[in-house]
Amino acid sequence: MARGASNLKDRPVSKRVGALSALWPFVRPYRSQVALAMVALALTSMISLILPLAVRRVVDNFDDGAGLLDEYFGAALLIVALLALGTAARYFFVTRLGERVVADIRKAVFARVITLSPGFFERVMTGEILSRITTDTTLIQSVVGSSLSIALRNMLILGGGLAMLALTSLKLMGLVLLIVPAILIPIILLGRRLRGLSRQNQDWIAASSGAASEALLAAQTVQAYTHEGRSIARFDDVTESSYRVALTRIGTRAVMTAIVIFLIFAGVIGVLWIGARDVREGVMTAGELVQFVIYAVLVASASGALSEIWGELQRAAGATERLAELLSAEDALTDPPAPLPLPQPLRGEIALEGVGFRFPTRPDARALEGVDLRIRPGETVALVGPSGAGKTTVIQLIQRFWDPQEGRVTLDGVDLRDMARAEFRRRIALVPQDPVIFAASARENIRLGRPDAPEAEVEVAARAAHAHDFIAALPQGYDTALGERGVMLSGGQRQRIAIARAILRDAPILLLDEATSALDAESEALVQAAVARLAQGRTTVVVAHRLATVKKADRIVVFDQGRIVAEGTHDALVAEGGLYARLARMQFTDGAREAAVSAA
Repeated sequence: MARGASNLKDRPVSKRVGALSALWPFVRPYRSQVALAMVALALTSMISLILPLAVRRVVDNFDDGAGLLDEYFGAALLIVALLALGTAARYFFVTRLGERVVADIRKAVFARVITLSPGFFERVMTGEILSRITTDTTLIQSVVGSSLSIALRNMLILGGGLAMLALTSLKLMGLVLLIVPAILIPIILLGRRLRGLSRQNQDWIAASSGAASEALLAAQTVQAYTHEGRSIARFDDVTESSYRVALTRIGTRAVMTAIVIFLIFAGVIGVLWIGARDVREGVMTAGELVQFVIYAVLVASASGALSEIWGELQRAAGATERLAELLSAEDALTDPPAPLPLPQPLRGEIALEGVGFRFPTRPDARALEGVDLRIRPGETVALVGPSGAGKTTVIQLIQRFWDPQEGRVTLDGVDLRDMARAEFRRRIALVPQDPVIFAASARENIRLGRPDAPEAEVEVAARAAHAHDFIAALPQGYDTALGERGVMLSGGQRQRIAIARAILRDAPILLLDEATSALDAESEALVQAAVARLAQGRTTVVVAHRLATVKKADRIVVFDQGRIVAEGTHDALVAEGGLYARLARMQFTDGAREAAVSAA
């Protein structure tokens, strides 16, 4: 089951519609729109309450002449026209407000989540976050743009209707009030269950999105390992769980609606029966009875509508709480309140001083232990060692994607934790092992390195990375959309796009994490030459398994089980023996054997 679904029972359930108050910061900037909507809402409510008075006068004065009757019907037509205009105005202002608020919430959530460190995404699936931004905000849009105003309108009608019922007949009003507790009891009792079910339903929807996102992003791997059946089964399981919770919620709400509607209209019928007897006995006029019945219907309809809307408000309250969780999510990494300025000019000296690090999700396993490493300005240092030795972790710490639990990482002598992350990251160019290609043009993908770069510099960077030829051969050249995650490109082509980004960024610090791992021998030689030119005058950290790519590094640092076990030049390390010499012997002997076989 998806990670997002694994702890649903442990998550807090919304206990109050008051959670919707968290929306106020998003509504506050549009107070004028809220005021206009409230005016229109009050107007339509007042007009709705005036109509029964007009009906009473028509009924009681039906025999007083055609002229007076015409006046009453003319007035009724004017009231209806005002009601139509007020309703249209309310719809316009409220719906526009809902769209605006939801757009702002989506922007705020995305702006918050995109800045969170990798530790957050180890705990929460991307698909679940996307569900929050889409499904939960759609619920809020329905409430802010419709349900909330309808609820307020029905509350006004309910309050005003009860007041008019009292003015019309205190006796019948007393009978109506006897019915109210019977109506409220099922709303309160079943409403509590609805709150929990609504929250669970949305959590399972989010889990379903997470499972789908995870499988679709790895569709080729799923198909290559004929894992379609298991992926479908997992998605079906999560989706069916969501459906079962939704079915329970729907059934509970249907029962509540049936009980409330029956009690309301049974009460209306009972009151109407007593009122009819009072008219026959002359205690009240027929017009007063009609007026009372209309107000009773308005009150009953408002109560029924509120019971319906109550469920929507509860679902939206749960959605609001979940979005608030994202907006207030604590990040293990934060910039200091008063960050120190980046040293100027930046020399590019990187140091790890007594660094010990464990990943939060694997606290028992040390990724790095007692690492002391100083990389001089302009020096090219290669990090080598077996898989899992800690090489890529060093790259991540240099970018401050994590903070070490022990020791510190410095740039020109300043602890990274004392500076703003965006400031020093702008001085770093990265070529990762698995470069991300966005669903944009080749030009825009390269411009990720420097968004304001002119077209001529983009092409120069592409040529330096030996990417120009294959880009020029694409259907629209540099304007060709590369598809989601660069599906149109080979692994080597994606890596050369990433290298072109780094060249275009022209940063004083260059990080290469297996940057040539997906290249063929010919492309690797060309790119190595480009990287060698790019590294000149820059502090360069290279992570590589293929030792042939790091032989010319100024210094090679050998990692094993999170520790530095040796460092020096290629020749010195080979002569020294040990882990590096063993790795070199294996790789170069295998390489020579493969070359001999190919030549034969």
